[in-house]
Amino acid sequence: MRTTATLDDDTERIIRRRMQQQRVSFEQALNDLVREAHTQTAPPRKFQTRTASMGPPSVDLDKALALAGELEDAGLVAAG
Repeated sequence: MRTTATLDDDTERIIRRRMQQQRVSFEQALNDLVREAHTQTAPPRKFQTRTASMGPPSVDLDKALALAGELEDAGLVAAG
């Protein structure tokens, strides 16, 4: 496919450097660089949280905050 594009100066320098290093044409250097960039850009993986069974609760979870408060109070009394 033949197309026309306007390149920024720094992009052209990258292509010209590749031409010299690989001793290839402008078109080949451009195609190679585009392919390399495409294969290096992978879509982000979906984050998943692993879960594990902790068994049945050992305390009444409906009253967990009350229990935490009582334990904190007991710690304060013991410390001071």
